[in-house]
Amino acid sequence: MKNKYIVTILTVLFGISVMLFFTKYSSSRESEKVLKIGFIYNADTATAYTINFFRSKTELEDIFGGKIQTFSKYNIGETGDSCENAAESLVKEGCTLIFAVSYGYGRAIKKMALKYPDVHFCHATGDLANVEPILPNYHNFMGTIHEGRYVCGIIAGMKLQELIETRKIRRSEAKVGYVGAFAYAEVISGFTAFFLGVRSIVPETEMIVRYTNTWSNNVVEKKCAEKLISDGCVIISQHSDTSGPAIACEEANARKGKNVFHVGYNQSMTDVAPTTSLCSCRINWSPYMIGAVRAMLKNKKIERELKSPFQNDATGGFDKGWIEIVGLNRHILAEGTEYETERAINRFKNGTVAVFKGNYTGVNPFDENDTWDLRKNFVECEKRSAPSFCYILRDIIEVK
Repeated sequence: MKNKYIVTILTVLFGISVMLFFTKYSSSRESEKVLKIGFIYNADTATAYTINFFRSKTELEDIFGGKIQTFSKYNIGETGDSCENAAESLVKEGCTLIFAVSYGYGRAIKKMALKYPDVHFCHATGDLANVEPILPNYHNFMGTIHEGRYVCGIIAGMKLQELIETRKIRRSEAKVGYVGAFAYAEVISGFTAFFLGVRSIVPETEMIVRYTNTWSNNVVEKKCAEKLISDGCVIISQHSDTSGPAIACEEANARKGKNVFHVGYNQSMTDVAPTTSLCSCRINWSPYMIGAVRAMLKNKKIERELKSPFQNDATGGFDKGWIEIVGLNRHILAEGTEYETERAINRFKNGTVAVFKGNYTGVNPFDENDTWDLRKNFVECEKRSAPSFCYILRDIIEVK
């Protein structure tokens, strides 16, 4: 009888051991579950804007290896059901973290976030995260690109000053042009920051802005830049996706002997404009994406992992490595430019730059009764990551 009890006890203990083993094994397998990540792009890697996100996707794969698996949808339109269909497809693939990279995806992505509460949707450049309904799985993120624009303006201003001092242009001819995609706050904030950076060096500078009404069209952007050169602009910058404006400047310099230079966006453009491209600025998306993936793997809130002060939103500037100046063309920069560039970046890191400030009045192009007196500093990205400065400087900036 005693032996029977011993056998029974041993059998029970063995059973418990087997259960514990499989529970531990199952738990271990669960912890090793691969995080599937989706990307929705409005273009492909032929555009610099998309390349920046693709570069960050590749960095994620290098850092996290087998812990993640990525899926991509390219050339997804901003109208109709295109974005929603792409998101649906990624959800069916098992993606629980989806990055959508174009501003125009905002409403479609928020709709999908409402439909799939267990999937986190991170919308770059968007501004709906803290607009009702507020969803814990819908996030916005963007770098403080106005910082990069302002520093590029300083670089352009240094070149303008050199052209004046060497008598290649008169001070009255200090005019810059800007190829803008759309009349969005993001674009207006950007060209104003660039212009005020230029004016910090050459206060007499004037500016003309021309809209293309498209994010990515090489032919349209190039023609727009050519018109600005015909308008008398000697430095052209852009918030558009192709190298068309840079090529326009290079051709004007080489074929027509014009004193015209270029400031780019998203990538260095010295390869297509080696004698006219001064520099570019770009947003580095990697810090956000790395933080978002780490948060998901730890089952933590994304904004908490990133130490963001915003709800469902995050941003960063030069201080966090989110903003970069690239393609500094030392062959054509004005003397002292690199010193001034580094000095300006350090001031941003220290929080001592007031970009949107001066003896100007800004007028909202969509509501002339909405104005801002820039003698009172406008603090950009104070309450959200997306730019909100949406005022045209009265009698100073001409929009065509």
